[in-house]
Amino acid sequence: MTTHHSVVLDTDLGTDVDDAMALALLLGSPEVELPAVTTVYGDTLLRARLVQRYAGLAGRRLPVWAGEAATRSGREVWWAGHEGSLHPGLEAEHVEPGDGAASLAEAVASRPGRDVLAIGPLTNLALALERTPSMAGSARGFWLMGGDFAAPEPEHNIRSDTDAAAAVFNSGAPIVICGLEITRQVRIESGQLAVIAAAGPLGAALAADIDQWWKFWNETWNVPHDPVAVLALLRPELVTLSEPGRVYVSNDGVTTHEVRPDGNVRVVVGLDAPRVAEEIVTRIVRAGEAAAR
Repeated sequence: MTTHHSVVLDTDLGTDVDDAMALALLLGSPEVELPAVTTVYGDTLLRARLVQRYAGLAGRRLPVWAGEAATRSGREVWWAGHEGSLHPGLEAEHVEPGDGAASLAEAVASRPGRDVLAIGPLTNLALALERTPSMAGSARGFWLMGGDFAAPEPEHNIRSDTDAAAAVFNSGAPIVICGLEITRQVRIESGQLAVIAAAGPLGAALAADIDQWWKFWNETWNVPHDPVAVLALLRPELVTLSEPGRVYVSNDGVTTHEVRPDGNVRVVVGLDAPRVAEEIVTRIVRAGEAAAR
């Protein structure tokens, strides 16, 4: 039996292509409702317009809010420069008026049991928790992509705003987090790119963004970090979780997980990489083909 999920998505879509892949995966998941999408980090209005563009390519319109641009920690925003460059006319895309963090909090507080999927720096989520602490208990859980729990390597989402990350981990909310040591077990390569590209206008647009990302790094593959975290939520049988514990964040963004009886954070410690890769492509294609019909 398929479990229905009402998912509040917080994303920095537009730089690394994995956020767009994660959104497309969600749009190709019929068991998922997206009552609110918020954007974080840098030019959040541009990011919000990109979210709406991708939703339109899937034949949908989403309630999207632009959230916090600056980090709580004061760390400078990293901006690749190609964000939105393949999507002309973005200024015509609709973005809801109002504050992204407030809208995130309202979406969770108004209907207990929703999932929060945060796949960018955690600035919006930390501010939402600060303003509405009760949302830590209202959400079914927070599902995060971030950190590296096998090596002392700072990961972008955590390092970009360590103050926000620490606040979220200390909130007491039930959290599942997927780190680099797990996401790097999965790759999207040229054969899968061709399959995505053939999936209607959405697939073609996403494939172009993926190809642009590959060229940015002079590679012919990428790691779908954020889609792996999405599937930890939607297909939990494909992953293995640690026992609950606490996550600690150093000043430079290194994450460690300690199993504790009072823990609220479970770390993804294993996955079925071939099935995860197949599921990512299948759901993206479903989103593209549904809109093309």
